[in-house]
Amino acid sequence: MDKQRRQDVLYCGIDVSAKELVVAVSKEGNWHQRSFSNLQRGHRALIRWLQSQNRPVRVCLEATGIYGLDLAMALEKAEGIEVSVLNPRNVSRFAETLRRSKTDPADAQVLAEYARRMPFEPWQPPARAALQLRTVMRQLAAITKQHTMQVNRLHAASGSVTVPTCVRVELKRSLRHLAASTVRLRHAAGKIVKQDQQLEQRWQLLQTVPGIGKLAALQLLGELALLPRHLDVRQWVACSGLDPRHHRSGTSVEKASRISRAGNAHLRRSLYMPAMVATCHDPHLRTFYLNLAARRKSNRLALIAVARKILHAIYGMFRSGRPYDGSLLFPNLQLGSCPT
Repeated sequence: MDKQRRQDVLYCGIDVSAKELVVAVSKEGNWHQRSFSNLQRGHRALIRWLQSQNRPVRVCLEATGIYGLDLAMALEKAEGIEVSVLNPRNVSRFAETLRRSKTDPADAQVLAEYARRMPFEPWQPPARAALQLRTVMRQLAAITKQHTMQVNRLHAASGSVTVPTCVRVELKRSLRHLAASTVRLRHAAGKIVKQDQQLEQRWQLLQTVPGIGKLAALQLLGELALLPRHLDVRQWVACSGLDPRHHRSGTSVEKASRISRAGNAHLRRSLYMPAMVATCHDPHLRTFYLNLAARRKSNRLALIAVARKILHAIYGMFRSGRPYDGSLLFPNLQLGSCPT
């Protein structure tokens, strides 16, 4: 964008909450702020106000799950408005250089400054089927976690004479309800996949990876299906937060490398268990894992490296349409070349 066009663009930041949208725009060096309800009528009023400025508008907002999704989709369809949905961690780091206070108006100004100063990446709305699948699978993950908590509570209650019978009865009833919800959600996820040809094909491909069963494939597909198509494999890894973060300064400061975690926590969790299983059932990933262990890498770091390799494999499978082949992932690896 040339300098003249940059001056014509109106940069806008929107802080999204459950009930309110706090909007900040910079015009002629002054901040102008408005508030709108986070409902469809509020979205329409916001779009009319932005379009009344008679200038191209670039909007930045943070990824806030369901609270910001409908707004992002409405802005993306509006004429004369570009929208970018940002990783909250990236915004937080950017904000450290600008603000001393954290309020909704201050957050909106930070987002407007991000739109003005940083490279702008237009947001692409997800396909409806992919969005539905992710929503169902995240709800299923939440119910599964709740089910585990209730099982633990029932176990503790069953071993205590101080817990009345009515509590144990209610815990058992809750577990039956959660189990029924799990069955319904799995069925709904499978139905969504079978109605979309690309999702069905990718679901089948995922199950060719040792360690990824039907449920794990649904969980991974729910997160991967929404990644933009133009991303390369390094950007996939960055989106998952599995990319390494190094800390070195001069010759005296060198801390252990860690993963950045600046990405999709749901995707990281969906990869961890398949990585554990794959190290037992796939000879290529097992050899890779044991080589890392032989170099005195911790069990956790080695599993993270395996998860990253699995993500590389999935990227190649989705691009080629071919099932998993460990020899392609590790072309120079000699099986059994490490201690067992």
